[in-house]
Amino acid sequence: MAENPAYPVGLRLTGRRVVVLGGGQVAQRRLPALIAAGADIHLVSPEATPSVEAMADADEITWTKRPYEDGDLADAWYALIATSDRQANTDASAEAERHRVWCVRSDDADAATAWTPATGHSEGVTVAVLTTNAKGRDPRHTAAIRDAVVEGLRDGTLVAPHHRTRTPGVALVGGGPGDPDLITVRGRRLLAEADVVIADRLGPRDLLAELPPHVEVIDAAKIPYGRYMAQEAINNALIEHAKQGKSVVRLKGGDPFVFGRGMEEAQALAEAGIACTVVPGISSSISVPGAAGIPVTHRGVAHEFTVVSGHVAPDDERSLVDWPALARLRGTLVVLMGVDKIGRIAETLTAHGKPADTPVALVQEGTTAAQRRVDATLATVAETVRAEDVKPPAVIVIGEVVNVGVHSPLNASE
Repeated sequence: MAENPAYPVGLRLTGRRVVVLGGGQVAQRRLPALIAAGADIHLVSPEATPSVEAMADADEITWTKRPYEDGDLADAWYALIATSDRQANTDASAEAERHRVWCVRSDDADAATAWTPATGHSEGVTVAVLTTNAKGRDPRHTAAIRDAVVEGLRDGTLVAPHHRTRTPGVALVGGGPGDPDLITVRGRRLLAEADVVIADRLGPRDLLAELPPHVEVIDAAKIPYGRYMAQEAINNALIEHAKQGKSVVRLKGGDPFVFGRGMEEAQALAEAGIACTVVPGISSSISVPGAAGIPVTHRGVAHEFTVVSGHVAPDDERSLVDWPALARLRGTLVVLMGVDKIGRIAETLTAHGKPADTPVALVQEGTTAAQRRVDATLATVAETVRAEDVKPPAVIVIGEVVNVGVHSPLNASE
């Protein structure tokens, strides 16, 4: 006769006593979810991993530093038994049975009254996968199923109807440095749910090809602005589409608030009474050098890094950058939007004391298939940019970390 399958149920443990026996790796993996559930957690174990100790130090759990004793499960609602003492596990399991406490055992699923499913989360939904019986349990298989379902929900390949009223508004989404895999999970999900996407030229273009046919995609650079400035026209477009009850994603390269005018758009939306969500993105200032094998900090070489816009030349009265101060810094200088101004930037830095032989690396089209790295020094960078025909977008790294890094490209997606 076939064994009866487990009956799935969700436990509401807020404020309820949960006992965890054993402070090892199993407890370390399970405790965060119990803490997130709001349980009143009591750990009984003579020892614990550093991570579990940190949870106790932060008063997220109560830790009794001794082995299991009969009576520890009294008044518990749920128990996780995960000690290295099999006899103690058996005794605790028997106590749980007497007190009718749901009990998970890490060493013997057959002896447990409950099993822990492989769980994942997406947009307020918990996905839990259980095998049908103890003998057929394969944790790798259940984890793989969970991952497939969660990933499908997150990236839109698995579409579940939303039986809720969507709140119209705008999401300012940082798309990352260029590789479509480097957008955040939340950003990808919001793209999959959008009615309108207003995209920057420097956003990850490959993501747009994945959008459903009904999504209206607008190139921000082609929005007619007439009597308005270009940024005002973009702000107006965001407001107009949102007021039509649409879900709008403003897809920007890198992070919305790193030279992305994201705050200007957020302020305009706030003034118009439009709900706005900000989704941070991976900034090219760190990720692009990393993808090219350059660490922006390195022990014994650079304890600081400074990110600066190079779109305005140092001698331009509109510049807000203190270039003489930057020349005195010993750390790494990362310049964005500075390809056409790099000659004047280099001259200014050397004029204020930066050594002319300071290494410089330019990483063009970072994290994409077209990525390339060109190396120079402050003395040679202007001529190198011309000779190598370096074009924007490119991230410029100035400092000794350029020589520390590996010179073969790294795969930023791995």
